[in-house]
Amino acid sequence: MQNVNLKPCPAHGGVLDAPDANGGRLRIPHPIPYQGSKRNLAPAILAYFPENTDTLIEPFAGSAALTLAAAARGLADRYVINDLNKPLMDLWRAIINLPEKLARQYEAIWKAQHGDRRNYYDEIRDEFNATGRPDCLLYLLARCVKASVRYNAKGEFNQSPDNRRMGALPETMRDHIFGASYLLRGKTECCSLDYTKVVAGATADDFIYMDPPYQGVCGERDPRYLKAVLFDEFVETLEMLNHRDIRYMVSYDGRTGDKVHGRKLPENLRLHLIELEAGRSSQATLLGRAEVTVESLYLSPTLAECLRLPRRYRQRHVEQMVLLEAKR
Repeated sequence: MQNVNLKPCPAHGGVLDAPDANGGRLRIPHPIPYQGSKRNLAPAILAYFPENTDTLIEPFAGSAALTLAAAARGLADRYVINDLNKPLMDLWRAIINLPEKLARQYEAIWKAQHGDRRNYYDEIRDEFNATGRPDCLLYLLARCVKASVRYNAKGEFNQSPDNRRMGALPETMRDHIFGASYLLRGKTECCSLDYTKVVAGATADDFIYMDPPYQGVCGERDPRYLKAVLFDEFVETLEMLNHRDIRYMVSYDGRTGDKVHGRKLPENLRLHLIELEAGRSSQATLLGRAEVTVESLYLSPTLAECLRLPRRYRQRHVEQMVLLEAKR
C-alpha cells in the first residue's frame, strides 16, 4: 500500500489550478458544482493514468471532474461520461453541444432573482421537477446547500438553497461552460445507463475510472442518489473486468482519523491499494481536531502491471504475518 500526501489545489472562481506535466498550471473548467467531486484529487489520481488510452470511461460521472482534468492534459482520444441521473446527463449534453444557449439561459434565470430568493429558488425547483430543463438544474446546483443534490422517494430534486449566496455569476459560469465544451466537444459520448452496461463495452485499449456513490455514508436508499450501488454486485463487476484484463481504478472507501468509511474491497480481487491524503475534513476543522481524511484508490491488476507497480499487501495482512512469525 502506498501513501500519497496531497495538498488541496487552490481554486479561483471555481476553475481549478492544477500542475501540468511541464510544471506549469492548468486551468480546469468546472461548470457543475458537485459535493464529493474529485476535482482536488484529480492530479494525484491521474498520476496513475495509463499511456496509450483510447477511451476514458466514467460510469459514475457526476461533475466529470476526472474526465475534464484528463481532457485538459490530452490523456485519451475519446471520453464516455455516464450517470444514472438522466437530467444530469442532459445537462452535460447541453454544456458540450449547446454552450451559448445554456449560458444565455443560465444568465436569464440568475438575473431574474429578486428579493425573495428562497421562493424564487422553489419556483425553479418545481419547474425542473416538472420538465427536467438543464438550465434549471444548473441554477439549482449553483445555489443548493453545499452543492449537494438530494432526491425524495419520487425521484424529485428536493435540496434547499443556500440563502447566503446567489450562485456563480453569469460571466463566470459562461467561462466554465465554454471551457468544458472546448475540452469535450466532438469526442465525448454522454449516456445514462446502469454502470454494469457501460463497463461491459470496455476494451483492452480503454481505461475506466469508477467513483460510485460513497458507501461510507450511503445505504440501500440514500437521498443523494437515485439508486444505490450494491457491494456484492460491484465486486462481481470488478471480477468480470479482471477476467477481461481491463485497466481500471476505483475510488471506493476511506477514513477520517480512526473512523473508517465503508467496506474495503476484497483481497481476492488482487487490487493495488493507494491511500490519498486529502487534507483535514471540514467537520474536524470546525471541531478543532487535526483529523486527516484519507481516500482509497484501487488499481486493477492489469493497470498495476502496466505501470510496473510492485504487488503490495495491505497493512492488516502484514500485521498477521508478523504475528505468525512471532509465534514460531
